[in-house]
Amino acid sequence: MNDFAASLSSTNLAVHRILDANLDRAREGLRILEDWCRFGLNHHDWTEKFKHLRQSLGQWHTAELRAARDTPNDTGVTLTHPQETVRRDVTQVLQANFCRVQEALRSLEEYGKIHRPEMAAACKQWRYQVYGLESEIMGHQRFQQLHQARLYLVTSPSPDLLPIVEAALKGGLPLVQYREKQGNDCDRILIAQALKALCQKYGALFLINDRVDLALAVDADGVHLGQQDLPIATARQLLGRHRIIGRSTTNPEEMAKALAEGADYIGVGPVYATPTKPDKAAAGLDYVRYAAANSPVPFFAIGGIDEQNLAAVMAAGGDRVAVVRALMQADDPTVKSRQLRAQLEAINTSITA
Repeated sequence: MNDFAASLSSTNLAVHRILDANLDRAREGLRILEDWCRFGLNHHDWTEKFKHLRQSLGQWHTAELRAARDTPNDTGVTLTHPQETVRRDVTQVLQANFCRVQEALRSLEEYGKIHRPEMAAACKQWRYQVYGLESEIMGHQRFQQLHQARLYLVTSPSPDLLPIVEAALKGGLPLVQYREKQGNDCDRILIAQALKALCQKYGALFLINDRVDLALAVDADGVHLGQQDLPIATARQLLGRHRIIGRSTTNPEEMAKALAEGADYIGVGPVYATPTKPDKAAAGLDYVRYAAANSPVPFFAIGGIDEQNLAAVMAAGGDRVAVVRALMQADDPTVKSRQLRAQLEAINTSITA
């Protein structure tokens, strides 16, 4: 065999190894996603779509490509990353495997152009299908997490913002809203990116106060809007239907308007007077009782709530609370987060018993 033929043979073998590895990777990732849709969500259509994609890919996984596999001499077998060893919840499992499938399909598309152009074209179309499924399923997961969340931190300015939020997340905090009225957008986006990364690390939802543009820029899970902010319909048009939109309300009329506009959740308060909203009169526990009886969407009681008055708020019918100072000014946000969650869960258990 001359040098050119040897080089060509070596190149073909390398391409076949790449295609074999990525077909394995894509099919494995699809199976993980399929299993959750089947057993976790009981969703027939999503399950069927993933099964079809997995089996369609399998048709390209020929004996010729499998024969190129050389696991003992594969330099990537021993490579790993710390993030690969940790999955805190199902959402992280799903996100990791969506990324795995998309990356594998992209590699199959590019190297498939050398091997079988029709295979490359098919992988391109399947990759777009997976993008669409990701939006739908991860959106579904967001709303599931929202309904399960009981404790919600709204941040306030602090030089130790990131360490405080991470400490609270270590205590099991499930939902963070970044609220910053001062400063400039260059600083805001950097802080928002860092907070989003922390929430992703600990499996928590991350929302942005007021700013739809900032939420889009950092790929936040959604926004929280005040009464003077964008109409919910406009925010929905910009964010899409798979992201969370909340609205602050202080009375039944504002609640009715927010619900009619399609809010995914509402803030109810301020329950007690709070320096965070010095211009707002306390709505009191009566409004909590009204929301408990009339809100079809999750609501978070907010405003001056801490471990001292939490029992009264929950007794009024609220089963979710948002806090600011109770965590931002806590001596140990990890411990305080655990205590508040335990108090909420204990009261919820006694209410449903």
